[in-house]
Amino acid sequence: MSQKDIGNKTPLHELKTTKEVMEYYDDWSKDNKYNNDMYDWEYSGPKETSQILSKYQKDKNIKIYDAGCGSGLVGLELKKYGYSNFDGADISKELINKVPINLYNELEQLDLNKKIPKEDDFYDVVMCVGTFTFAHVNAQALDEFVRITKKNGFICFTINEAIYIDYGFKSKIDNLVSCNLIKEIEFFKSNYLASKDVNAWLGLYKVLWKLY
Repeated sequence: MSQKDIGNKTPLHELKTTKEVMEYYDDWSKDNKYNNDMYDWEYSGPKETSQILSKYQKDKNIKIYDAGCGSGLVGLELKKYGYSNFDGADISKELINKVPINLYNELEQLDLNKKIPKEDDFYDVVMCVGTFTFAHVNAQALDEFVRITKKNGFICFTINEAIYIDYGFKSKIDNLVSCNLIKEIEFFKSNYLASKDVNAWLGLYKVLWKLY
């Protein structure tokens, strides 16, 4: 996968800290540049993940957590498939401010590398699209996603192809599967940002059991 600059200034893979990521996206959101770029680049992550979820989850009243919601692109796609009960969180306050009014029930700014301030078994589904990439959210966040998802609920995510192995995502997922905490339902190469030669793995996993 190319590590070319797909953003507005510094290439994403050169970002090192949470603060740098937050400032990067705050700046990218100005003048609606982020949304315009995602449209121009034919970013397929939100549509593909929402489509896969709808294939397996027919109940449209389920409660969904959009981890790394950005400007609400996943929420907009979920709405197209009939879902309407979702919360969102993102590191960038400026991107959150771009979310359409009344699209999410609750929005909050937080670092997803830390404990998520939600109760155990709180959501039916956790979506995490576009945040498992360079310097963003690390593989340990999957433990939190399992914690806040109900038994037999789903976790749906994308992982930048370039970090899947080296950043510990494959080993984390393999461990969760081997411990019978989650079960693979779908796992395949997503188009993601094909126009920028950036690909991602798309996974849908069912939560089977808990760590507690």
